[in-house]
Amino acid sequence: MQPTDFRYHHRLRVRWAEVDMQKIVFNPHYLAYFDCAMSDYWRALAVPYAAAMQRLDGDIFLRKTSVEFNASARFDDRLDIGLRCDRIGTSSMTFVGGVFRGDQLLTAGELVYVFADPATQTSRPVPAPLRALIESYEAGQSVTRVQVGDWATLAELASAMRTAVFVEEQGIAQEDEWDEADQTATHAVVTNLLGMPVGTGRLLHEGAPGSGTARIGRMAVDRALRGSGVGRQVIQALEQAAFERGDRRIVLSAQRSAEGFYQRLGYQACGEPYDDVGIAHIGMARALATP
Repeated sequence: MQPTDFRYHHRLRVRWAEVDMQKIVFNPHYLAYFDCAMSDYWRALAVPYAAAMQRLDGDIFLRKTSVEFNASARFDDRLDIGLRCDRIGTSSMTFVGGVFRGDQLLTAGELVYVFADPATQTSRPVPAPLRALIESYEAGQSVTRVQVGDWATLAELASAMRTAVFVEEQGIAQEDEWDEADQTATHAVVTNLLGMPVGTGRLLHEGAPGSGTARIGRMAVDRALRGSGVGRQVIQALEQAAFERGDRRIVLSAQRSAEGFYQRLGYQACGEPYDDVGIAHIGMARALATP
C-alpha cells in the first residue's frame, strides 16, 4: 500500500495527548485519525454533511472497522491519512485507509459504513445521487458545477445560499440583504453533484457601464466548505465574466475575517476599514490580466 493509492489525504501532526511515556501513539488514536479523515472526506466531495443527509433522508453509521498495525507513530510526527471508497454495495460503503509517515505505512484500516434511517438505524439502499457523487470523486472527476447567469436563472440557488450565510448565520436583516442590484447583476453559483448550492457571488458595474471597473459582492460560501476551494471558484467565474465584458479592474468590499482569502487571490486592501451592517469591512481591488 502506497500513499499514491489514495485520492484523498488528510494531514495531521501528532500531539502530546496522543502518546504514551515512550512517545508513541496510543493504538485507539489511529481510529480517531481515520474518523477525522472520514469527516473531511465529505468536504472533498463538496458536501455539507448534515444538510446533505437530511436531503437524502438518511444518515451513515459505522458498522465495522478493522486496523492492522505495522509501526508506531511518534510525538511530533507529521502524518498523512489516505482514504478511498473501495466498494459501494446495496446499503453499505467500504472505505480503505492508511496512516503514513512519508512513504512508510504505519497502520492500515478498513471501515464499513451503512446508509440507514436516521431514527431507527435500519439500513436503506445507498441513494443513487450519493453513489454517483462518490464514484465521480474517486474517478478524479469534478464534484462541483459552476453556473453563471442572471437573477431570473439563478435566484433560487443564490438566495438560498445568501440566506443561510448572511441572514441565518451572520444575523443580517432581510431588508439589508436584498436590493434591486440583483436584477441587473451577473451571478455565479457553485453547486455540488447533489444539486445543493455551496457558494455564490455577484458582479456589478462600478460606475457607468463601460468604465472598465467591476464590483464583486454578496460572496457567500457554505460554512462547512470554507477553505475547500469553493470561494475561489466563485471569484474566478466572476472575474472571467468581468474580463469577457471588457472590465480590467475589480473592486470589492471584504469582511475583515475574509481579507486573507482575497489577498491570496491577488486583491490588495485600499482605504481605511469601515463598518457595514455591524460587520467590519475593508475595500480591496485588483487588476485583471489577460487569462
